[in-house]
Amino acid sequence: MSYRGTTDFDHGTAPLTGVLLTNLGTPDAPTKGALRPYLKQFLSDPRVVEVPRLIWWMILHGIILNTRPARSAEAYREVWTDRGSPLLYHLMDQVSGVQNRLEQSLGPHIMVRGAMRYGNPSIPSVLQDMFAAGVQRLVVLPLYPQYAGPTTGSTFDEVANEFIGRRWLPDFRFIAQYGDDDRYINAIAQSIRDHWQEHGQADKLIFSYHGSPKRYLDNGDPYHCQCHKTTRLVAEMLELPSDRYLTTFQSRFGREEWLKPYTDETLKGLPETGVKSLQIICPGFSADCLETIEEIGMENRDYFLEAGGERYEYIPCLNASDAHIDVLSHLVLRELQGWEQQRYDSSVTLREATALLEQESP
Repeated sequence: MSYRGTTDFDHGTAPLTGVLLTNLGTPDAPTKGALRPYLKQFLSDPRVVEVPRLIWWMILHGIILNTRPARSAEAYREVWTDRGSPLLYHLMDQVSGVQNRLEQSLGPHIMVRGAMRYGNPSIPSVLQDMFAAGVQRLVVLPLYPQYAGPTTGSTFDEVANEFIGRRWLPDFRFIAQYGDDDRYINAIAQSIRDHWQEHGQADKLIFSYHGSPKRYLDNGDPYHCQCHKTTRLVAEMLELPSDRYLTTFQSRFGREEWLKPYTDETLKGLPETGVKSLQIICPGFSADCLETIEEIGMENRDYFLEAGGERYEYIPCLNASDAHIDVLSHLVLRELQGWEQQRYDSSVTLREATALLEQESP
C-alpha cells in the first residue's frame, strides 16, 4: 500500500485543532441525474443495507437505480430553496455558528468544517483540506443524536478509510451519540415550550425518529433504545403524562419489518381514537431535510387530516438556532478537555528541523 505523504508540509505552520461536523448527505441538485449517483453511493454502503452484496447489487442496479431517482428528485424539488438543499445550508450555518463560539472560548487556532457522508462536500475531501491547513488534532461530531450503525457507524468507517491511506495521523476523538445530553434535552424541550407558547398544546405530541430495520435492533444496534430514552427525558422535562405523547419511526424502505410503531400508520389511526389535534417533532434529526420537511411536514400531515384529524403542526428541528449552537459547542469543548491548546511552538519546531537538516548535509 502507498501512503499519502505530506510533501507540502511547512514546519512553520501553526498547528490547528480541527472540528468536523458531518451529516448524512444530499444530492447536488433536485434532478434525476444528480439523484442517481447520490443514491448509488448511499445504498451501496453495507452499513445501510445489510444484504449479501451480490444479491443487493442486482437489486440496486437492476431495479432501484432505474426507478427511484426520478421519484426522489420530485420530492427534493419540493424542499429545494434558493440556498440549495436544506440539509446542506443548515450544516454550513451550524459550522459557522460553532466556529464563532469556539473561537470566543479558545482563540483562533480552531478550524470547524462540515462534510456529508454521501455526496458533497465529501468527508475525504474536507479532511484533506483540514490536514493541509495544519490540523493536527481532530474531533469528529456526526450530527446524529442517537447512535446507529447506518449513520454514526458509517461515518466512522469513512473517516477510518481516509486515515488508512494517510502517512501522518492526527490525534483523534469521535463523538458517537448525544441523545441524552442535558443541554440537548433542554434545547428540544424548550423548542416545544416555545411552540406551545405561540400555538397552545395539542391532544398528542409525537416524537418521530428515522426508522431502521428491526433486525438491526435484534443484532445489537442501540438506536431504538436511545430514541426512547430521548423521548422519555424530554417528556419528563415537560412533565407530560404518558398518555399525551408517543414515539414512532418513519421513512421505512423495503418489505422487511422495521422499528414500530410506524409514523404514517400511527397518524392514520389516531383520529378514530379521538385525537383531533397533534404536534410532531423529530429529535433524531439535527437539521430539517427531506425527511422532516416533505415526509413529516407534508405527506404525513395529509395522512392525519384525511383520516379525520383537524389540526396538525410540525415543530422544526433545532437547525442553527442559538440553543443548538450552544449544544454542539458544548459537546466539542467537552471532548477537547485534556488537549493542550498550544501543543507546539512552531518557531522552535522550525529551528529544530533546520538544525537537523544542516547536520545531515555533507
